[in-house]
Amino acid sequence: MSGRRWPGRDRGAFTAELAAGLPALMLLLFAGIAAVSAVMHQAQCLDAAREAALAAARGETSRSAAETAPDGADIQVSEGADSVTAVVSAGVSMFGGRLPGITVRATAVAAREPEAVPL
Repeated sequence: MSGRRWPGRDRGAFTAELAAGLPALMLLLFAGIAAVSAVMHQAQCLDAAREAALAAARGETSRSAAETAPDGADIQVSEGADSVTAVVSAGVSMFGGRLPGITVRATAVAAREPEAVPL
């Protein structure tokens, strides 16, 4: 007995495996793209929250935070006795709004700067 294969015996096996595996591979690829998009928005929110907290701690406006934040982000700054807290939240649409999106949120706290003493 030789290790010969009979011609035509495995016909269509690759097609069946591809038909079963390709949708799973595409789903995994799309999930990875969505995760990267969410992480990028999270990083932008964190940068904007840091900028807003530092600006508010110095008594300045948070114009740079609005520029850093993702489009449509909500920036909230609350001031305490000795600290300032900034919360930035933004919605992340999945695949152009075809799927339900998620909301990412970042918080930053900065100590209030002592007031400048005139010389």
